Amino acid sequence: MNHPTRRCFLKTAAAAGLATSFTIAGTKASARVLGANERLRMAVCGMGGRGQSHAGSFSGMKDVELAYVVDPDLAHQQRAAEGYSNKTGYTVKGLSDVREALADKNLDAISVATPNHWHSLMVIWAAQAGKSCYVEKPASHDIYEGRVALEAWKKYGVVVQHGTQQRSDARRAAQIKAIRDGKFGKLKISYGYCCKPRNGIGVKEPSDPPANLDWDLWRGPAKIDQYHGNYVHYNWHWFWKTGNGDLNNQGTHQLDVAQWAIDEDQTHPVRAMALGGRFKWDDQGETPNTMFGIAEYPNGQSVFFNVRNVNYSGYQRQVKNEFYFEDGGWMDDNGTYYKKGNTKGEKVDFPAVEITAGGCFGAFVAACRAGKPEMSNADMDIAHHSCVVGHLMNNSYRIGKEVPFNAQAGQFGDVKEASEHFLKLHEITRDGCGVPEDKDHYTVGPWLTFDPKAERFTGEHADEANKLVHDPNREGFQIPDADKV
Repeated sequence: MNHPTRRCFLKTAAAAGLATSFTIAGTKASARVLGANERLRMAVCGMGGRGQSHAGSFSGMKDVELAYVVDPDLAHQQRAAEGYSNKTGYTVKGLSDVREALADKNLDAISVATPNHWHSLMVIWAAQAGKSCYVEKPASHDIYEGRVALEAWKKYGVVVQHGTQQRSDARRAAQIKAIRDGKFGKLKISYGYCCKPRNGIGVKEPSDPPANLDWDLWRGPAKIDQYHGNYVHYNWHWFWKTGNGDLNNQGTHQLDVAQWAIDEDQTHPVRAMALGGRFKWDDQGETPNTMFGIAEYPNGQSVFFNVRNVNYSGYQRQVKNEFYFEDGGWMDDNGTYYKKGNTKGEKVDFPAVEITAGGCFGAFVAACRAGKPEMSNADMDIAHHSCVVGHLMNNSYRIGKEVPFNAQAGQFGDVKEASEHFLKLHEITRDGCGVPEDKDHYTVGPWLTFDPKAERFTGEHADEANKLVHDPNREGFQIPDADKV
């Protein structure tokens, strides 16, 4: 799947602005051109905790009008519509279906804070309707739908910004540029941690959905037959049909930073693996609460990732990034650099870099008002390449085999650093969480070989892994073919 370089695309998009025709549901629409005194009219989709952050931020901007709040849960929808109408002093309309908002020719943009399985489809529908889109992380639920969302962004020239806020942090951007420029030598391992305590979710039996929930719209693209109470409204994160586990939940932020530091000429990893388990909780969730993943790029650089969610006395919370260099030096999350063998680090001042100001939401609004997709700090091209790293690790885990829970479970071949980092995770899980050796099991995924151009798995395990490249969709909510978007 060839696509033009981001630099070439941005020149084209900037020249085209947003004055292209778009199609959705068989009708044509075109992007509005905003006057200097006009407000950007927006719809926020998903009125859970993150959606409330979206709506609260956008509705507080003087150059934005919150036209719609969208949620298939009528209770959430009505509460939000009433609350933001009172806050803003104008009517904010509640809707259940985003397609009603997209049909409004005077709507400029949507923001998406729905469950993961809806993210890419809303990006695609918005682009086809000529609307820009702020999409929460991860921008895709699987590899293929991320590719289609990327093709829609390229085709229609709208603004898309991924909800990875660190892309809108000037200091982080300066740190990454210094690493990519080789200020500390060649980067070898870019490491992300998503180690925050969570709890098990128990087991909830299948039942009828509550009367206030439009179950058909909530599940949308996801092929789920039976409702149970652990889906709605947060625990969907821990089921494969709707979520991606903490690796591509909170972890998307740290994965994005880790991938960002890899040399700019690299696209996707060429091989990946992961192992872990869901320990202690004995609940209904499917995704691992403990995980170690590796992704290797064509140039030999690697992304390591660590998920550790099981709480215990003395738990060390780690939601951060580290960067390891070929000469043995490393840098922590705060920009302190440690030379090889030194325990005392040196705080680094990075030369400033230019990003679109205003934070993640302000940068999106500025890009929309200017009609310049290139002003987005985290466009769909960036989002796709960031998300794929996590999908590869998850896919390895999902086709993994059970082995006894002990230090020998991690077989990493010639990647000696991986063995060292896995052993630390294992010791924490054994000694901190109290998982007894050889009386539980790890799920150990195979090394998967990936073709970055075709975005397909090759070699051993390819048949099984390629089944996970794209989840089948329900009728009426299908992801279109990439060449027909």
